[in-house]
Amino acid sequence: MLCLPLLLLLSGAALAAAFPAASQEDLEVKYAKLAEKYLERFYDLKTTGKPMGRNKKNNPFVKKLQEMQQFFGLNVTGKLDHKTIRMMEKPRCGVHDIGLYSAVPKSVAWQKNDITYKIENFTPDMSAADVESSIKRAFKVWSDVTPLTFRRVYEGDCDIEIKFVTGDHKDNSPFDGPHGVLAHAFQPGPAIGGDTHFDDDETFTTNSQLYNLFLVAAHEFGHALGLPHSTDQGALMYPTYPTTDPHNFQLPQDDINAIQSLYGKSTNPVQPTGPTTPSKCDPNIVFDAAMTLRGELFFFVNRFVLRVHPRVGETDLLFIQELWPSLPNDIDAVYENPFTGENIVFKGNKYWTLSGFDVSQGPRSIMKLGFPKNVKKIDAAVTVEHLSKTYFFVNNKYYSYDEEKQAMDKGFPRFIAKDFPGMRPKIDAAFYYQGLLYFFQGEAQYEFNTGTKRIQQVLKSNSWLGC
Repeated sequence: MLCLPLLLLLSGAALAAAFPAASQEDLEVKYAKLAEKYLERFYDLKTTGKPMGRNKKNNPFVKKLQEMQQFFGLNVTGKLDHKTIRMMEKPRCGVHDIGLYSAVPKSVAWQKNDITYKIENFTPDMSAADVESSIKRAFKVWSDVTPLTFRRVYEGDCDIEIKFVTGDHKDNSPFDGPHGVLAHAFQPGPAIGGDTHFDDDETFTTNSQLYNLFLVAAHEFGHALGLPHSTDQGALMYPTYPTTDPHNFQLPQDDINAIQSLYGKSTNPVQPTGPTTPSKCDPNIVFDAAMTLRGELFFFVNRFVLRVHPRVGETDLLFIQELWPSLPNDIDAVYENPFTGENIVFKGNKYWTLSGFDVSQGPRSIMKLGFPKNVKKIDAAVTVEHLSKTYFFVNNKYYSYDEEKQAMDKGFPRFIAKDFPGMRPKIDAAFYYQGLLYFFQGEAQYEFNTGTKRIQQVLKSNSWLGC
């Protein structure tokens, strides 16, 4: 149990703001216990049952909490704010974030390239064939970028033994039931080394529903090959379950670099590369699309969205599917329609309709909006409310849609350069905010006044992100 001084430390304005009314005291105790258990399991917090002291500097709980916050890129406050608790509640891998496994030396990796594995049993959630194909694909993630090969054996010894188990399964790392620790794996070595266990209290799937076995297995096999957890939020080896499309998965560059540091590069003549995670303060960041939604700003980059809360000055980096599970990655354009309260998302020649954080319709053909057959992709879109017009930008031209008539205006497309002086094709993203248009091209954004038809100023694209 946490001692009284610690509970006093956890109380206060930050904690009060984190939890809704209900029983304030009960919630404080509940989340304090959650935090202590989490830090014991993943950050090696040692508890003795004795008072931890009121002095923040000498409080081991606070130190470990700060360590956890730093690992996940949270504000390092040493307090249980809502973002810290939300992170602790996410389904995740059972391997420690720090300690012995946080820095595996090359000498601990397998000292061979041909790795054998055995599937000891199967989960009832999936057919045996689906389990086998998910496991095979998960190993291929790593063999595609290294000289490693993976060979399944059916009897005798193997390097990586795969099991579906529940609760205490006699390896000193018991599972905790649904929606907690999903799986764990042991670093390379004899006996239990490399073995990978999945919690069969979870529901495993072949699709985007929780929990996709391929995604979970690919992460765990990274551990079985010697990789620690990564602090890169977009990496496969990040500790929490990735809310991303498993069918279009590409191994991120952070993971490629890590596994190649242990086993060397692929033997393929063309070296594979992977996506990188955007950093909000990267001066070279380029947005795929941008929109407003209920007073917030959203910037889309590959499989991510940067969510900006202007009033509180915070920016969150999230997977697109974390907010809209059925949307694709690499969105081309998106805009908020103030007349309907909806947001429209485009990719290729399809579009989806969002009602807040729900996908209400789609995908549908953009021809339903009045586009000709030769338009295959929308670069950017934006509604100018006081004109009742929505502009769609395609290469060096744009289309105008009359929101009152619900139809495309005649005489379009027109050249962007003619009606938006100073703007060059092609426009990456656009949105309308407080009476001004903002166009994004590469690393720059242009603040455009529709009244004077002039660019008022040129800024860095990430100026909205608190950089």
